[in-house]
Amino acid sequence: MKLTLKALRINKGYTQEQAAQLIGISVETLAKYEKGITYPDIPVLKKIEETYGTKYDNINFF
Repeated sequence: MKLTLKALRINKGYTQEQAAQLIGISVETLAKYEKGITYPDIPVLKKIEETYGTKYDNINFF
């Protein structure tokens, strides 16, 4: 089952600030990813996978 970035973040109990810090991006950038305005490049995607403990094909980016 695919989950949105926001759902993954909430399931982990992270605020946007905490998740952004763990991933190494700004809160504004994370918010854009969560809203589907922009999409992460490969290095950031790998950090997202590590942070949320899932693979990219399990993430719904819209």
